[in-house]
Amino acid sequence: MNLFADIRGAVIAALDTLIAEGQLPAGLDFANVAVEPPRDALHGDMATNAAMVLAKPAGLKPRDIAEALAAKLAADPRIAAAEVAGPGFLNLRLEPGVWAEVLRAALTAGPAFGRSTLGRGVRVNVEYVSANPTGPMHVGHTRGAVFGDALAALLDFAGYDVTREYYINDGGAQVDVLARSAYERYREACGLEPEIREGLYPGDYLIPVGEALKEKYGTSLLDKPEEDWLADIRTFATDAMMDMIRADLALLGVKMNVFSSEKALYGTGQIEAALQRLEDLGLIYTGTLEPPKGKLPEDWEEREQVLFRSTAFGDDVDRPVKKSDGSWTYFAPDIAYHWTKIARGFDQLIDVFGADHGGYVKRMKAAVAALSENKVSLDIKLIQLVKLFKNGEPFKMSKRAGTFVTLRDVVEQAGAGVTRFHMLTRKNDAPLDFDFDKVLEQSKDNPVFYVQYAHARVASVLRKAAELGIDVSDAALIGADLSRNTHEAELALAKKIAEWPRQVEIAARANEPHRIAFFLYDIASDLHALWHRGNDEPGLRFVQDGDVAATSAKIAQARACAVVISAGLAILGVTPAEEMR
Repeated sequence: MNLFADIRGAVIAALDTLIAEGQLPAGLDFANVAVEPPRDALHGDMATNAAMVLAKPAGLKPRDIAEALAAKLAADPRIAAAEVAGPGFLNLRLEPGVWAEVLRAALTAGPAFGRSTLGRGVRVNVEYVSANPTGPMHVGHTRGAVFGDALAALLDFAGYDVTREYYINDGGAQVDVLARSAYERYREACGLEPEIREGLYPGDYLIPVGEALKEKYGTSLLDKPEEDWLADIRTFATDAMMDMIRADLALLGVKMNVFSSEKALYGTGQIEAALQRLEDLGLIYTGTLEPPKGKLPEDWEEREQVLFRSTAFGDDVDRPVKKSDGSWTYFAPDIAYHWTKIARGFDQLIDVFGADHGGYVKRMKAAVAALSENKVSLDIKLIQLVKLFKNGEPFKMSKRAGTFVTLRDVVEQAGAGVTRFHMLTRKNDAPLDFDFDKVLEQSKDNPVFYVQYAHARVASVLRKAAELGIDVSDAALIGADLSRNTHEAELALAKKIAEWPRQVEIAARANEPHRIAFFLYDIASDLHALWHRGNDEPGLRFVQDGDVAATSAKIAQARACAVVISAGLAILGVTPAEEMR
């Protein structure tokens, strides 16, 4: 049940009737007609902008449309009043029984309450994390992993067919550096002093890799030149790093559907095929780029190059795909990789990048638009930096990592659930402070605790009622007399529960899972507010001594709230708390 969608349907039906009666002209576009909560709750339960957005195309005054629409909506048994406000907004007040039906719908659907058909099976590829396979993941990867995973879960909940994908950047120079670094740890395992010179990876995490290399090769590689061992150690070390990354992702509760390798694009004709696709479309040419103003990008050369005409798709300049020496630019395999996604039949692509990849946004969108002839969309979400604090001080670097705080460091300190929720308490493109003391604090100021406490409170109420012999199963609570819940605080909570399906669709349309975390805090606030009102007004307490019918009605509402909180936490990848310690 999506009450806002249902009432919007009633508004559209009423508009169709007005058209049929000749009060409105035919052919009006209702796409921008919305039904949403009013800014001021005193104005009603819902508001629609229908008259405002249709006035100009209809050639009528907004207020005249609003009054005609109000007259039609007044016949709907769910609508108690339709009131015209201002220049033509229409405020709706719903009958109290509507909110009872929302609670029953939540209890009936259980974890599926709020699920949507918005996506209608549209195939979406969400690529996230994609950390270089050169070491353990750091805190920046943690935020990207949580965001991507929550976004994938949100889209799945909204009816999309979602594939979670990790792109292994194993085709660049960084994996050669990894191999050389691992070789030094191999020398160390053989009893020699490692030469961890500048430019190599210094972290202790490569010590086990060196030991494993010694176990496999003995000392046979010690006296061989680099060209003899580089390729083998590169593969060995990359595999070891990916095993570590998979373990770290599992610690965070992230599981990918697909791992794609950049290296697999080389020597297989896939890069050539993607560039041929662009050439066939007349988008590849040989030319010289004008020097850019300001700082020169690393892929710019003042010489003739093979270029992709990305400016035809909104980019600032055309982009090199092949250098003058005949080698590919970094952009070329990225084009090929996205061509494989298009070829696999995805309707929409989402890439989750670190903020330092902001310069890639326009060129990648241009490439996907060109390759798919504008049939496949690409949304790129940039993840801003995370600053870590503990005891008011910046969190120290990890010796194991060598130069940064690892994902494992964070999860071991805070726990996976706390880490995941807190990483979504800010929009992805806003910097985030992660203070270990604050995220573990048990207070209203800590959204993780506040939401979990709300769910735990409901669980405690259900346990208490069960001890009194009351049937607290959802099946029993569905039959409770919910018309008893008439207090303003009870209605406020019911109205918030009714917003859940709408919030799911808003968040999914915008690819913004942080909206779910924000909503959970709001609904938890309403639950806590109702609980505290019960301290002063005994008639609002969830368990009414000696009155089974009243208790069933009140805990049915609390349980419906818990259904929403549990569903929202599941999207975020957080296990709901049954009790607080």
